[in-house]
Amino acid sequence: MLSQQNILAATPGGATLVEGGATFRVWAPRATAVYLNGSFGGAVYDQQTEDRLLSKDVAGYWTGFQVGAQDGDQYRFWVAGAGSSGYKRDPYARELAAAGFPNCFSILRASSAYPWHDSGFRTPDFSDTVIYQAHIGTYAISTPGVASNFLDVASKIPYLAALGVNVLQPLPVDEQETNPSMGYGGADLFSPDFPYVAGPATLPNYLAVINGLLAAKQLEPLKLDHIQSGPSQLKALIDLCHVYGIAVAFDVVYNHAGGFSVNGQLDDNCLYYFDRVTDAGNNNDSLYFTDQDRGTGGLAFAMWNEDVCKLLMDNAAHYLSEFHADGFRYDEVSILLSTNQANGWQFCRDLTTALRTLQPRVLQNAEFWPGEFPDIPSTVQPVISPASVGGAGFDVVQHDALRSALRNAVATASGGAQAAVSVSAVAAALYPSGLDYAWRAVTCVENHDLVKAGRSPRIAALADGSNHRSWYARSRSRFATALLLTAPGIPQLFMGQEFLEDKPWDTDANGPDLLWWAGLNSGIDRAMVDHLRFTQDAIRLRLAQPALRGDNVHPYYVSDGDRVLAFHRWLEGAGQDVIVVGTLAEATWWNYQLGFPSAGLWREVFNSDVYDNWVNPWVAGNGAGVEANGGPMHGFVASASVVIPANGVVVFAKD
Repeated sequence: MLSQQNILAATPGGATLVEGGATFRVWAPRATAVYLNGSFGGAVYDQQTEDRLLSKDVAGYWTGFQVGAQDGDQYRFWVAGAGSSGYKRDPYARELAAAGFPNCFSILRASSAYPWHDSGFRTPDFSDTVIYQAHIGTYAISTPGVASNFLDVASKIPYLAALGVNVLQPLPVDEQETNPSMGYGGADLFSPDFPYVAGPATLPNYLAVINGLLAAKQLEPLKLDHIQSGPSQLKALIDLCHVYGIAVAFDVVYNHAGGFSVNGQLDDNCLYYFDRVTDAGNNNDSLYFTDQDRGTGGLAFAMWNEDVCKLLMDNAAHYLSEFHADGFRYDEVSILLSTNQANGWQFCRDLTTALRTLQPRVLQNAEFWPGEFPDIPSTVQPVISPASVGGAGFDVVQHDALRSALRNAVATASGGAQAAVSVSAVAAALYPSGLDYAWRAVTCVENHDLVKAGRSPRIAALADGSNHRSWYARSRSRFATALLLTAPGIPQLFMGQEFLEDKPWDTDANGPDLLWWAGLNSGIDRAMVDHLRFTQDAIRLRLAQPALRGDNVHPYYVSDGDRVLAFHRWLEGAGQDVIVVGTLAEATWWNYQLGFPSAGLWREVFNSDVYDNWVNPWVAGNGAGVEANGGPMHGFVASASVVIPANGVVVFAKD
């Protein structure tokens, strides 16, 4: 039997390198025996003999100390139970060996081998946040048919910094049961997904790119050893994001595991029926899961069991401590609460509280849809209320009101000049209802669920279904994104939206729906180049005007007949007022009379029409600005005659 040297009450789950070897701890309460096999310090152990047996404690954890274990050693557990016997991967494995998956080894990894450069980084305030959602495998493909990896995405960091976003939100990056994958069918929560890890032969080229990015910031270079493993490559991506002023919020799935493999089942070597009791067809017996299913096709985690909750909480803490994560998007909290009821609420409270203790500025974003199931609240308030008063303790939630209103308006406008477009619905959705602060809402017009192939079209295709590069498509797309970036809430862009990608998104690295970087980078597609400039400047506008990041919004003028909307943004007692005026009319409005909060010069600080065939020689705008020297109007003390470009947005600011 393996010794209990270095095994303490606080010994973490999984494999942990310590002086002289490594500790191992795995939860299998109903197993009759658990053996440790692997290659440690050059010695191979592959027999289920007494000397390989771990010791079981009263809580059902099996532990042991392996002398001579080193970073990079491979291991796995042989679990014997009443129903079967066989190998199991470590649920806490920091990395898996790709060869032979799913019947593969876990890889022993040190937690502190990477030399971070991000000590001065500070996560942005929630109100200042602009999120960029990307899928690692399809974001930065350079070779058709080969998924892009963490280091490919790292090479795009200067691009993201120039775009102006300050939070990168990758879709889930943990090991998946199937590939290609969106990322929502994982079971090995601590291990990076195989396709996202660069192979040894390519690392010298990646290292040169990484060190070039570090040198540009006068920082010490990395060595090849620093990016050999999957976890270290993910660390390099996060490190470089921080160096360039971008936080990283991970998308994690704690409501279920699997769901996209054959028959929705997980493989025999993962945590499914981990202690190998008899499978009588009831997933309540499967240790980590219940028999509940709310549409994921996967297995819901059994949060009535504190050891299951501990695995998930340890996973989130692992992202914070080992990967320097800045936040999380929690997938389908609605499902988590519906399947687990009171236990789900308690898990959320414990999770959000523990993580905020570890990192007070952590962004905790819940995908929660009120009333999605009869047994969850029809309001978001309990989800964002502090855990101390019985709430779930999340900071922000996904919010679809503005998304729906903008997409509906754009889609209706595509029906022609006579279509009845409801800009009043857009006005009603500007402030996210039911929230105490606007920054509690994450808003968008595109996301991974929405524009996945076979679902809803990209905004350019929605704007003009017959020609995604027409003036109608270009201008209506600018309208939607400009409203998103000037409205209250945390705006979120989906990869490619910023340069008018019109194809649906799919996960196939060899498919027809990849981002067309060549069209942008070569200038082949002028509309893409111009739209990227537009998005960059719209984000800069948001970050330059404090009122656009605040809570206050007043849609003071709405005309569905004219398709015109005007709203006021301001900071209490601070001035710096902003007026946003937009239209989905197909012709320019000249000399349009609108109220203004005060008399005097209001500078035109943004005009979406400028970006059509940049610089648009036929731009319709207001030059340096307008003089609000007219009488009271629309509840304001002054008014002015303004030009509103067709399908355009203009923004005025008062010094």
